[in-house]
Amino acid sequence: MRIVAGKWGSRKIETLSGSLTRPTLDKVREAVFSTLGGFFSGGVMLDLYAGSGAVGLEALSRGMEHAYFADRNPAACRIIRNNIASLEAEESASVWNVSARKAIELLAEKEIKADVVYLDPPYAEQENEAILSLLSEKHLLNPGAVIAVESLKEESFPASIGSLQQVLERIYGISKITYYKETSGELK
Repeated sequence: MRIVAGKWGSRKIETLSGSLTRPTLDKVREAVFSTLGGFFSGGVMLDLYAGSGAVGLEALSRGMEHAYFADRNPAACRIIRNNIASLEAEESASVWNVSARKAIELLAEKEIKADVVYLDPPYAEQENEAILSLLSEKHLLNPGAVIAVESLKEESFPASIGSLQQVLERIYGISKITYYKETSGELK
């Protein structure tokens, strides 16, 4: 696997072997970041169910200021830390060996707000609506923040969840990316 674009474009990163993780394909990551605007000038990324950390590292490579990686698998967290070290990105990355729900609690305690969130739980263990609700309820998103949810293409999600409004869906093979935008604080 590799970083697609930005300051670390084409750099290889480690992935976890075995069937416990399902890395987001390069072409899907490229499509997601094209949809998000391609590149960033600062901001905070939250990569829940981070696996290898590829999505959060891609965001850092493209200009995000800081990325928070959460995964409950200790082996995945070791891989993420190795990838961060190989890119010399320790100052702009935080890795938490916790569940998505615990990561949300930690962000709320630290009063950290995200600009981009990527949700890519194992397809068999998805609780995306509950996680989206928590992000909204705990006010963990800056106005205009975008959340991308990777799921099976057959999955469907509500048009709105709390202050989140669904704005787009795209299908890539067996996967679907559903985009939500944080609407609180925006002019109507």
